[in-house]
Amino acid sequence: MAEPAWSLINVEPALDRWIEIDDPDELRNVVLNWLLTRLEDPYQGDWESVGRGEPWFGRIPRTLRGDRQAVCAYRIEEGPREIVCDSIAMLSLPI
Repeated sequence: MAEPAWSLINVEPALDRWIEIDDPDELRNVVLNWLLTRLEDPYQGDWESVGRGEPWFGRIPRTLRGDRQAVCAYRIEEGPREIVCDSIAMLSLPI
């Protein structure tokens, strides 16, 4: 039997907070598409902050605007196969 697919959790509230703070009109679809790539492999191209259970951080490609880039912090819950989006933000370089 195949493993169940991953689920994205808490994406809408994280996006709403990000949109309210940064008003990233032209970047919304880029960020949403990147989030969907986490469903294929939540570990791809990102780095874990400290250790197991700690947030993972992903720099979102094609979101560099001036000296800022969109970053997503999320947790990977292996048991229920959930990717819990904690926050999305535009951070100043270097990240």
